[in-house]
This record gives sequence, C-alpha cells and structure tokens, in this order.
Amino acid sequence: MSAYETLSKIIKERRSIFPASYIKKEIPVEVINQILASANYAPTHKLTQPWRFVVIRKGAKARLGAELGKIYQEQVPSHQFLQKKFDSFAEKTGQADCIIAINMQVSGKIPEWEELAAVASAVQNMALTAESLKVGAYWSSPPLIDFLGDFLSLSENEKCIGLFYMGYHNEKPWEANRTPIEEKVRYLES
Repeated sequence: MSAYETLSKIIKERRSIFPASYIKKEIPVEVINQILASANYAPTHKLTQPWRFVVIRKGAKARLGAELGKIYQEQVPSHQFLQKKFDSFAEKTGQADCIIAINMQVSGKIPEWEELAAVASAVQNMALTAESLKVGAYWSSPPLIDFLGDFLSLSENEKCIGLFYMGYHNEKPWEANRTPIEEKVRYLES
C-alpha cells in the first residue's frame, strides 16, 4: 500500500467515537504521547504554535466530571436544569480512559482565528493518529469549557476550546456520511 493509500484510508475511516463506546482498557502513556506529538506538526502562521494540552487521567477524570457538573449547576437557571444532563458529565468522564483539554494560547501576533485554525489542525492530527493506533476519539466543545480556566490552571492568554475524549473501543468501521466533493468545489482557470 502506498503512503497516499495508507493516509487516505486513515482519513476516510476516522470517526468520532463517543465515550459510551469505550471499553475498560488503559491507553498507555506512550500511545497518548504519540497522539500528542503529532499535534506539534500542524501548520502554524508565524510559528506561534498556539496549541496547549492538559492530559486528564485516572482520578483527575472524576474531578473534571464533578467540576463540569458544578459549572452546569451554577450556569443553568433552575427551571432549565436537567438532572440527566448533570449526571452525564460524570458518566462521560468515567467512560473515557483519557481526556485531553484542548487549549489555545493567544499570542497577539496574528488574528485569533488563525490561532484557532492552527489548534484545530493540531487536533485533526491527533484524531488521525488516534485512528491509526485504533484509539477512539471525540472532540467535545460544550459551552461549559469557558469556565474551566481555573480547573486547568490556564494562563491569562489561554482559553479552553474543547475536550478530546479517548478510549479503546470495539466499534466496526462505517461509511462516512458525506456528499460528493464535486458539489463543493469550483475551478477557476482563466
């Protein structure tokens, strides 16, 4: 199989695998580090390299679940509070073997959207690497992440933009639901 064919297969088979599908099997730290190392090769304007990550494992997952529940309780008006939603934070964090907080350091050197694009590219590298290593992954961006700065000990110029849940799984590959690329491309040649 050529390098293109291998890469194309990984790209086409990458899916969001949600925590409910994870099995109880620890992801070795070496595998987590491989996934994170690939993030470091994302494109980055002016080499700002704005991606910052906090790896949350073991007992820290339960603390994250409790913190998300606390934030939910504080931010949602009592008439909109849903016990099922509140319980879901502890459930999801418990189902994942590892959660990586996706953070962005804003440099002020370039427009913030370019920093965000660089971090998103870094996370795509992580997702593709996870797929190649048979680790399920899912990028979650609930509004509650705006309130995780203290929990994650973020600097003043950093913000959390998501949580990357990971775990081994037994899901069978399925075909992506995509419309043809030809419907989304125009060529200008003259």
